[in-house]
Amino acid sequence: MKVARRREAMLKAVLSGMTEVAELCEHFGMSEATVRRDLRALADERLILRTYGGAASVSTHAPEEPLEQRSHSFQAEKDAIGLAAAAHVAPGDTIFLDSGTTTAALARALANREDIQVVTNNLLAVQILAASKVHLTLIGGDVRESSMSTLGAIALLALTRLTVDKAFLGADGVVAGRGLCEATADQAYLKECVMRQAAAVYVLATSDKLERDSQQHWAPIEKPWTLITNANSADAPWQVFQNLNGVTVESVPLPGETRN
Repeated sequence: MKVARRREAMLKAVLSGMTEVAELCEHFGMSEATVRRDLRALADERLILRTYGGAASVSTHAPEEPLEQRSHSFQAEKDAIGLAAAAHVAPGDTIFLDSGTTTAALARALANREDIQVVTNNLLAVQILAASKVHLTLIGGDVRESSMSTLGAIALLALTRLTVDKAFLGADGVVAGRGLCEATADQAYLKECVMRQAAAVYVLATSDKLERDSQQHWAPIEKPWTLITNANSADAPWQVFQNLNGVTVESVPLPGETRN
């Protein structure tokens, strides 16, 4: 079978639900190396998404929103979450600020502090805090322009050399019992490494992120953690997290809003 026809057939198989490498090998009678090569080629053409151990239909995952769009969406909610998160930062704390626009809102809330150290891979937070009196450490690595953050091998190496009192994480989605979902494996694994190095973990998420599994890479949360969100008891996902063992949910009202 010619390569083009073979990959067309493989694409149809993936879109019909045949997503595991072993399953595709058996179905087409091909070696694992050939299947993986064809899946990589289809992913490079943006026809499928590569996952650990196989592939997925592009239609099952939402495209990552442009940074400019994320920067202007839910701004009031993010600012309220950032202010609430700042209240958890005690004098003398060393904290980690994750990438994202919600953690950048936390950076704005901390800009007048002089008694803390911030470690971050968030270039948006660096822009906010660089001229402040906050002791600021940027971990190195490869720059991911679509999120204005650093990641990769150098960033991971830096994380092994430090610990933090508190880590404040964002995510493309937060799913009870599964963890944080991200667009790339590098982003998810960096969050996992940060959580290992933190004494306490806080996840900052607007209500639209709760129970949202729009991406295919996951960072499980394997220690007690606090969710800071604008969601409240009237929102269905709020109750899911409220009943989850090991999770403390902090519901943040907007200015002028009252909560029961």
